[in-house]
Parts: sequence; structure tokens; C-alpha cells
Amino acid sequence: MPVLSKQQTLAELRARIEGIERRPILAGSSLRSDPKSGEAESFTLPGGMLHEVFTAAHRNGGAVLGFALASARGLLSNERPALLYLQLIADTAETGLPYGPGLVAFGIDPQVVVLVRATTITELLWAAEEGLACRAVGAVIADIGSDPKALDFTASRRLGLRAQESGGTMLLLRYGEGRTASAARLRWRVDPLSSAPVEFDDKAPGDSRWRLNLEKGLWRGKPNREWLLGWTKNGFDIVDIADADRAPAAAPVSRSQPAALGDRLAQTA
Repeated sequence: MPVLSKQQTLAELRARIEGIERRPILAGSSLRSDPKSGEAESFTLPGGMLHEVFTAAHRNGGAVLGFALASARGLLSNERPALLYLQLIADTAETGLPYGPGLVAFGIDPQVVVLVRATTITELLWAAEEGLACRAVGAVIADIGSDPKALDFTASRRLGLRAQESGGTMLLLRYGEGRTASAARLRWRVDPLSSAPVEFDDKAPGDSRWRLNLEKGLWRGKPNREWLLGWTKNGFDIVDIADADRAPAAAPVSRSQPAALGDRLAQTA
């Protein structure tokens, strides 16, 4: 077998990367349409790639993790039943771990979730790459609260290539506007929305909702797409923008009435 020179190896690697990046990104995605209106009513992230999912502030961590878990639920299957959740020990002390009953609310059996608390970012990236290579893992979620130097463009490129090769999917959760750029095929910005209304109780929290923006990559040939998503037992539903932005009607406030202090005594306002 002939030995390739360094230049030939690099040329072959570049051609391989270019071929991977030219693959259609919608191979594992889904937009189910209503046959009556023609409007898309559900949303599913495409699989087999690296996604960057970020939010502007740490206070939105619950929203971005909820979106990631809801997305991962659609990536699990009988062939790939496991979900790998990775986090640094230092971040766990600040944000905690996924809550079992909350996983059940997203249709995820807690027994299929493998929690990994790594000491260093190097260990976490190694675990992520090995998880992507495992054919039993449907999705890998790496929740990175800081901006470590080891998580650079080259490291994320390795994760993206491993996802493409194995057919696995990784969701890289990031926070803040000043983080290092990644090599993710698609970058999503997630912002929390008020929950869906509950019948008979306007003040009670309903199903979760998110504002989702595509900031990198193309979706059906178009960049910079935006969706308002709501969660149902069957997955994401696309919410009408006017409905989501409509503030709940406030109860009318009655004017103050004079209060009787006693029989035939003066009244005060």
C-alpha cells in the first residue's frame, strides 16, 4: 500500500471536509405542514451534526437547557436510546443538574440519561468525542458555562467531524455574546418567552415557549430565520408570532370606594 506524502494527506483531508460540509443539513430535520393551510406547525432539529445553542445571559440557562432537552428528545430512537449530558464540576456548583421530573416532562426517561461531570474542559471534550462515536448515543449535550481556551475553533471542528462521521448529534450550549467562535454547522440563539396560557387561570404557568433565531447556516436555503416555539407532548409546535407577543388581558382595577366606619359616622376615601 503506497504511503501518502504529507501534502497528499492534507489534500485528501480537505476534500473529505469539503464533501461533508456540502451535505444537505436537512437530512434529519422535520417541518410537518398542515395540509389545509400549508403552514409549518412543528419543528425538529436536524441530526448528524454539531449545533451551537447559545443565549445572551446565564439567567436564561433554564430556557436554553430546556430547549436542548426538548430537541434531544426528538433525536433519541430505539437504535440510539441514550442521552449524554456533559458539564464541568465548577459549572454544576453554579447551575445544578437536570431535574428528573423535568426530564419526564419532556418525554425523556431519566434512566437513559448519562450525566458526566468533568474536572477539566479537556476531559469534557474527550468525553464528548467518545460519546459521539458511540452508536447507542442519540444526542450529546455539552453545557459550557464559561469560555475556556481549550474550546477553540479547532476543538469544535473535531467534534463536528466526529458527528458527521458517526451520525451522532451534539448540542453545544454556550452563554454570552463574547464567547469564542465555533465550527458548528448551525448556530441557534434561544431566548425565553412567557409560557403558554392556561385555560381558566391566566396567572398559572403553561407549556414552555422559546424564541429561536438561526444566526449561522441556512435553513431551506434561507439564513437568519426566526421561530416562536411552544412545547407539547408531541414535540415543538410553531407558535403564531401575534399570539405569542400578545400580553394577557389585565383585570380591570376598580376605583376605591368610601368605607363605612360605623353607623352615621363620617366616611373616608
